Amino acid sequence: MGSIGGGRATGTREPGRRRHRLLAAGIGAVALALATVLSAAATTPANAAPAAAPPSTDVDLGPNVHVFDPSMSVGQIRAVVDQVANEQVGNEFGAERVALLFEPGTYGTPDEPLNFQVGYYTEVAGLGRSPGDVTINGSVYVRNQCGTNGCFALNNFWRSMSNLTINVTTPDFGCYSGQFWAVSQAAPLRRVHVKGQTTLMDYCTNPSFASGGFIADSAFDALVINGSQQQFYVRNTSLNGWSNGVWNQVFSGSPGAPPQCFPADPSCGGPYTTLPTTPASREKPYLYADSSGYHVFVPAAVTDSSGHTWSSGLTPGRSIDLSDFFVARPSDSAQTINAQLARGKNLLFTPGVYDITQTIRVKRADTVVLGLGLASLTPKNGVVPMTVADVPGVDIAGVTFDAGAQSSPVLLRVGTQRAAGSQAREHNGWSDPGNPTALQDVFFRIGGPYVGKAEVSLEVNSDHVILDDIWAWRADHGSGVGWTQNTADSGLIVNGDDVTATGLFVEHYQKTEVIWNGENGTVVFFQNEMPYDPPSQEAWRASPTEEGYPAFVVSPHVKHFTGYGMGSYSFFNQGVDIFASNAFEVPNTPGVRMHDLLTVFLDPGAGMGGIRNVINGTGGPSTIANADVPVTVVTYP
Repeated sequence: MGSIGGGRATGTREPGRRRHRLLAAGIGAVALALATVLSAAATTPANAAPAAAPPSTDVDLGPNVHVFDPSMSVGQIRAVVDQVANEQVGNEFGAERVALLFEPGTYGTPDEPLNFQVGYYTEVAGLGRSPGDVTINGSVYVRNQCGTNGCFALNNFWRSMSNLTINVTTPDFGCYSGQFWAVSQAAPLRRVHVKGQTTLMDYCTNPSFASGGFIADSAFDALVINGSQQQFYVRNTSLNGWSNGVWNQVFSGSPGAPPQCFPADPSCGGPYTTLPTTPASREKPYLYADSSGYHVFVPAAVTDSSGHTWSSGLTPGRSIDLSDFFVARPSDSAQTINAQLARGKNLLFTPGVYDITQTIRVKRADTVVLGLGLASLTPKNGVVPMTVADVPGVDIAGVTFDAGAQSSPVLLRVGTQRAAGSQAREHNGWSDPGNPTALQDVFFRIGGPYVGKAEVSLEVNSDHVILDDIWAWRADHGSGVGWTQNTADSGLIVNGDDVTATGLFVEHYQKTEVIWNGENGTVVFFQNEMPYDPPSQEAWRASPTEEGYPAFVVSPHVKHFTGYGMGSYSFFNQGVDIFASNAFEVPNTPGVRMHDLLTVFLDPGAGMGGIRNVINGTGGPSTIANADVPVTVVTYP
């Protein structure tokens, strides 16, 4: 790939993951019919966004950040964004990272709309205080990638869009009329207002499989087409209709979401897991600009919330001037970064890949660590790339952790390591339910661009932590991929109490993928695929009497835990029968409650074995005999 220029703006691949075969024809036809009706009915007024004076300080955000202002022509902007798309759409495991930032104002017109594609490692964001401050008349889209086996969105990872309004304006786009966001994991939409039809499936090319996804703090004025998305999580978002479910569509705190309906049933559609509120949330910090310069806004934490945070005005929270941040470049060492943190600075990673030779230590309460352009940290020589001390209010957002060639014990540790069940000492200020530490859009990768190894990806020891859109992925395709190459035991271990995970994706780890040791935990939406590549049953066995490993374990000593909308899938592709005894294992106690669980056997053409039970020996098997059909448990116990 060529390099990407920056500053103020003046190959496809076959899908490595196998998915369901049932969906394409029927759902594609329904989605296309819905899109046609909506396109004919849609109106797209070119509402002007409020303009702000340009920042008074010309902060250098590095060569991989492109900042646009409303005085620029559509042609000028397209020259940059199209070049970025040409380089990034097929760049799945490349080292380039990019941010496309739009100052407050309006871009494009009904007669000359701004339409552009978003590829890998590309962040698109408005620089307003609210989503209405930046309006794009046009669309910002993601489509299928096509190869010899068809066209898919299964590998459309690592990109994002946030903090802007789209007046959908797509004349002469034919089938592609509308706002397309055909993505899978690690491709969040946040703080977006879409005026016009939206589809999460690219139904214009087949077979159109997709495996998303995450939306939060947003508003959609027209029906959202789910289509072939096998699972999706929508949090604190205002909807005006949702087309359908496939296996695990979950909504919390989202007015207009479809009513509870699990499993799928002709009387109510579904499958839908719908919670009226989100138990705990803290929206992702974001960069914005006004006449005094650049700032980072940190939204306040809330509990039992519904609707988007900007529905009645400005999002509550606090603003931090960018001068209070150390603006890091990939050439900066971990030693330099630690020195700046020790001086009381927050940390902004500009887009790029950072080699981490010593642990980055976040020690101060309320520190914000924000990545632009999906900035990536890669540990060297087996170090732990980042730790957070026993302090409240830390926020880590928009950062990807890529395991290095020498195994690290953990990639991110939040709170001091402690024995399961021990106290986090709230009385010493180690955690604060009113000011929780939060992680948003934090992604982990073991292998893919090269050999990577880590025993655990994320370890949470502090109490009251919020995990919002986490994808921990042991690569199933790419470079350095194999049972003895990209080795990793677990994606997430939670030792803290009162931890909430909203949008948790953990895939392909070699032992128990999530271990939950803390009390009073809550998970809203969990998506898992078991490892594809155990070479034999003996190589993948938790004990002499238990086949395989469960995807999710709540430890036997835990008295209280609640889970909603949790699914685990199997695709054992090594040509031998591999089984897991259970997808979920939890203590049989009244305080542990599991809702809307499922397992699925993927791809009868190449998969073998399966999952014998959904949870604790109940629920029944998912094997080739019932391929692509969810096996469900509505409530346990």
